[in-house]
Amino acid sequence: MTEQRPPDTTGLRAWLGLAVILGPVLLVSMDGSILFLAMPRISQDLSPSADQALWILDSYGFAVGALLVAFGSIGDRYGRLRLLMAGATVFGLGSAGAAFAPNPELLIACRTLMGVAGATLLPSALAVLSELFPDARRRAQAIGIFAAAFAAGFAIGPIVGGALLGPYWWGSVFLVNLPVIAAFLLLAPVLLREVRSSGTGRVDAASVVTSVGGLLLTIYGVKHLAAEGMSPLPFATLLLGGATLTYFVLRQQRLAHPLIDFSLFRDRLFTLAIITGLLPLAAWSATAFLSGIYLQSVLDLSVLHAALLALPGATVLTLACLLTPALVDRIGKRAALVVCHFSIAGGLLLLLPTAVSGGIVWYVASTTVAAVGYGISFSVVADTAVAAVPPERAGSAGAIAETGNEIGNALGIALLGSLAALLFRLEGPGLAPTLDQTLRLPSLVPAAAQDAKAAFVMALHVVVVVASVLHVALGAVALRRLPVHRGVLKEAAEPAGRGGRA
Repeated sequence: MTEQRPPDTTGLRAWLGLAVILGPVLLVSMDGSILFLAMPRISQDLSPSADQALWILDSYGFAVGALLVAFGSIGDRYGRLRLLMAGATVFGLGSAGAAFAPNPELLIACRTLMGVAGATLLPSALAVLSELFPDARRRAQAIGIFAAAFAAGFAIGPIVGGALLGPYWWGSVFLVNLPVIAAFLLLAPVLLREVRSSGTGRVDAASVVTSVGGLLLTIYGVKHLAAEGMSPLPFATLLLGGATLTYFVLRQQRLAHPLIDFSLFRDRLFTLAIITGLLPLAAWSATAFLSGIYLQSVLDLSVLHAALLALPGATVLTLACLLTPALVDRIGKRAALVVCHFSIAGGLLLLLPTAVSGGIVWYVASTTVAAVGYGISFSVVADTAVAAVPPERAGSAGAIAETGNEIGNALGIALLGSLAALLFRLEGPGLAPTLDQTLRLPSLVPAAAQDAKAAFVMALHVVVVVASVLHVALGAVALRRLPVHRGVLKEAAEPAGRGGRA
């Protein structure tokens, strides 16, 4: 039975509890982007091989994406606050180890450990938050703030990294986590309370293993196929991952207490919301990755200058996350999802006027307009996931939403990034497989450099068009297939009548 609470106990303690939760959430999302700026310094000090450098970057995201669903369900069953405390402790230990790692192998191990801990924090934090705010309106506002913090972490990661890497060594990008973790461990037991469900059954070990293994194998296969082209090992890994995930899905349908309740996807709004969590992250990660190369390698801007140009978009993104609950309350989730996808598509298309000779204004305009849709996506997806299930399943629902985000982030760079790489190889001067490698060639003549930059800009434009078309299509689906009158308060209140559902 799930512990019963009064209809609305929202007060100062709840808002302070939210503030405490936001610290680890900000760190988890920030760590996904902060390391890109530190890699040149890490390469100088630790001399990792090309494969080790890839694992330094990817091991964190692999672990987070593969374990989110499993830890969301484990927290539901064994205690969300307990899992939060354990995850924060491990995240701090992993950060300290990474900061002082003397070799690439230990750094990869510490980054993986941080990813495991990060996977415990996100779904449990969202579930604890839903218990702090039982009132639907207050919960929607709190989840908007939660989403804003998560989004802000992605946006400010490069800015924080650029500021730290000037006066300090590369390990400082990890040590910045420790004060936040220490504050959380001191304040969380005071402001938060343990919440668990005794009616959701035992954790099915086979489901945990197959969900983790299937996601890890699939993400690994996709990433390496994108990087290396069609080769036997990544292709076999992808097939094995797909087969493992298929077995996982079929097994869930036979269990009385599944790790993921796939019946949730019978609701069109829930399904579209989860897709809305995946596709915008794919578009965002791919265009952010390619735009970073455009600003630094095509326009020759410094790393910090390029990071500062993202500030207007980051500001709009944060405001959009905060204001989305009020917007949804006024126009409904259907209209909000339509606005989300069309604003992202419009913002992405503003990158089309960029050129080799300039495009800073278009880049800022693009990120600012698209940020409206990204902010709606973060907030609506999280709120829909929590509101669609009874309280004892909030962690699992939150994990589905966050897993969609992480998979979208991985697939965006893997698929859209590989499309850009293919187009560059076809249209570029043919001297090296990437723009950066081409520009570093010692005997490169100016005309070849100009051709390489032009080929990269063309590839960026094609990726932008593809991502925009996908968002227009999803916006059209939302416009045609979703019911009109489904406000946030009505949907958030529905689980109260289904509290007995496992």
